[in-house]
Amino acid sequence: MSIIEKAAGKIGMGAPKPGPSGSHSEVARDASPIEGALNKQSSSHAAPFVATTVEPIFSEPDAYVLDGNSQVQSINLARLHRMGVVSPDAEKSKIAEEFRIIKRPLIANAFGQGAARVKRGNLIMVTSSLPGEGKSFCAINLAISMAMEMDRTVLLIDADVAKPRIPEYLGIHADKGLLDVLQDKHLKLSDVMIKTDIAKLTILPAGRTYKRATELLASAAMTRLVEDIGNRYPDRIILFDSPPLLATSESSVLATHMGQIVMVVEAEKTSQEAVREALSHIQSCEVVGMLLNKTTPTPGADYYYGHYGSYGK
Repeated sequence: MSIIEKAAGKIGMGAPKPGPSGSHSEVARDASPIEGALNKQSSSHAAPFVATTVEPIFSEPDAYVLDGNSQVQSINLARLHRMGVVSPDAEKSKIAEEFRIIKRPLIANAFGQGAARVKRGNLIMVTSSLPGEGKSFCAINLAISMAMEMDRTVLLIDADVAKPRIPEYLGIHADKGLLDVLQDKHLKLSDVMIKTDIAKLTILPAGRTYKRATELLASAAMTRLVEDIGNRYPDRIILFDSPPLLATSESSVLATHMGQIVMVVEAEKTSQEAVREALSHIQSCEVVGMLLNKTTPTPGADYYYGHYGSYGK
């Protein structure tokens, strides 16, 4: 049985049926317990991670300097809390603990903590088979959780260029972004990046829509950009919120640049056939993990965190 068949076979095994959806179409009901996983390891014995819940030409590599003129915007933490997103000002919450568990092996793979370091392991793509499975929700939670690490910084890239959602979720304004930098050789990355008031978290919006978005993402300019942002700051984690694998072709192109991929799967909804087909598009990546999302909370699971969740209201 192939790795893809084994991974797809996990979906639906004991996953509880999701309850009513939240107020937002992509807000996850739960991202844990840690169930349903694919461990596709490289020859370097990377630590496994499992989870539930074109015309651009750049003459100077320094065009990708990440600091300098970046904008600074405030994120509405109270709104994030209402959406069920990890909040840096709430140390004890169920969702925060779930994403602490999810992020730990990703960080270990990226920086060789207790295991061999994965090549380009700090480049992590979050994707799904189909729209509506909660990938953007999970990408934001991972980004904020990782930014809470003492010695890491995080760049969250909205690479879902067809339907970018990150600025909407975070309540920030974004105009130009990734696609504009790839298309305009005179535009610097630092001109379009948005620093946030969440310490160590920076956002790179998708930018304006271009008809040749796939070609831009497959261009030599994109390769140089990814290599530069991945290597320039060795302590930085770069998260890509990518389009669903079966909805567009951009994700398959992005996957060729990644060291790790987190594939979000909606519990009891996404078919095994969809998962198998989606996984076949990202076989170029050495380490792929699956996050089972929108599961029903285990009875009594809120007992410990309920007190902390309401504290200070």
